[in-house]
Amino acid sequence: MMRIGELARQTGVPEKTIRYYEQVGLLPPPQRMENNYRLYTPEIVDRLRFVVSARRLGLSLREIAAILALNDRGEVPCGEMLATLDHQIAAVEHRITELQTLRAQLIELRRRGQDVAIPWTDCICAAVRDWTAQETT
Repeated sequence: MMRIGELARQTGVPEKTIRYYEQVGLLPPPQRMENNYRLYTPEIVDRLRFVVSARRLGLSLREIAAILALNDRGEVPCGEMLATLDHQIAAVEHRITELQTLRAQLIELRRRGQDVAIPWTDCICAAVRDWTAQETT
């Protein structure tokens, strides 16, 4: 058994975040000592590491909770994990496309900004100001 400080040291997760994960149900309520200090079993280290790794991969807390709930019910969560990863891959691919479009827009604005112009009339600042209007028409 370990207290929250030791759990934080072993996982690199701040104590405040551990408490939050307990509050939202990603971690089960810990046992309590007589002085109300939290006590964690060694198994919680793996669960917390899973949560942290899943967050780094971009999974939402809701997605992580769904996977953990399956595991807690004794069901194999691998299918849910694969579906969640597929969803995350699609989201990343969509974001890459958005970023490539943004890059092209920035390059075009930069190219336009090379021209000598009248400030706030036909200069790069005006082009940036008016860019959104051009995109929505």
